[in-house]
Amino acid sequence: MHTTAFAHRNLPRLLLQARESVMLHTRPSLREHGLSDQQWRVLRVLGEHGTVETGKVAREAYIPGPSLTGVLSRMERDGLVRRERDPADQRRSVVEATSRGLKLVEKLSHTVEAHYHWLETSMGKQKLTRLYALLDELITLEQPSPARPPEGTQHRSAQHGGSNEL
Repeated sequence: MHTTAFAHRNLPRLLLQARESVMLHTRPSLREHGLSDQQWRVLRVLGEHGTVETGKVAREAYIPGPSLTGVLSRMERDGLVRRERDPADQRRSVVEATSRGLKLVEKLSHTVEAHYHWLETSMGKQKLTRLYALLDELITLEQPSPARPPEGTQHRSAQHGGSNEL
C-alpha cells in the first residue's frame, strides 16, 4: 500500500477539531433551548448587529444562502426571528431577532462567555489573545485577492493572454 508523507499537519482538520472541542461545551445549552448550531450562529449575528440584510447573515454565520432560507423559515415558525423587505431596497430582505430570540441570545451569552472565561483562565489571557490574532491573520492571509487567486484558478490577466486590459 502506498502512503503519502505530508510535511505539515492537517490544518483544516485541526481547525474543525478545535471547533468541535469548543462546541462540546456550548452545544448542550443550545439543544436545551431547541437550537441547532446554525440557528445559534444566526441569533448571535442578530444579537450583535440588530436588523441585518439576509446576505450579511449568510456571510457572518457561514451558512450558504439556500440553507439559510430553510434555517430562517424554521426560526420564523418558532418565533425567534422576523423577516421583511428592506425598506431602502425592496429587492432585499432583512431579518431581526424577536424578543424571544433576543432573550435566548442573552441567556446563552452567559454560557458562552463563561466558557470563554474558563478558556482564558486555563490558557492564559495572552495565549488566548494570541490565538485570536493568529486566527485573524490566517483568515486574512487566505482570502482570495488579485495578487493571490484561489488555488486552481488563474488570475484574470493570465486568462486573457497576459493582457492587463479587461
